[in-house]
Amino acid sequence: SRSRSPKRSTKPREGDKCEAEFKNTGKFYPGTVKRVHGDGTCDIVFDDGDKQSYVEASRIKVKGGGRSRSRSRSRSRSPSRGRMRVGTRVEARYRGRSKKYPGKISRVHADGTFDVSYDDGESETRVEARLITALGGGGSDSDRGSSDKLREGDAVEARYRGR
Repeated sequence: SRSRSPKRSTKPREGDKCEAEFKNTGKFYPGTVKRVHGDGTCDIVFDDGDKQSYVEASRIKVKGGGRSRSRSRSRSRSPSRGRMRVGTRVEARYRGRSKKYPGKISRVHADGTFDVSYDDGESETRVEARLITALGGGGSDSDRGSSDKLREGDAVEARYRGR
């Protein structure tokens, strides 16, 4: 019975079903934890579609059994969102269009958006995560090409707009 403490001992994690206090009104509504910030606050998407950012953990009640093993395991393997950091290689839909272009994350914003520096020299700010796909590229590929990687300050010759 001591492992079944539903409130204090359970910290909110991404994907948890919860009840959260809406705008400090004292009223709790069902929703899902969308993001956990470094300061312990969370972004909540309520079941009715409302959203609230930076909700204090003390104002969130994680529902018992809301966290499943398979969900947290699959989330940890997912290359997108939570794994995207400055320098992560990505493909992103420039200006929300359908074609994806290669680039890398140049900044991560607290609201869950990203700045992307594209390989063709263009850049874009506050790109939504749904428009970005993190590229895999682990292990032997990165080891094999490590001498070919560009570093900040390297002199390069490039085509501008395909010319």
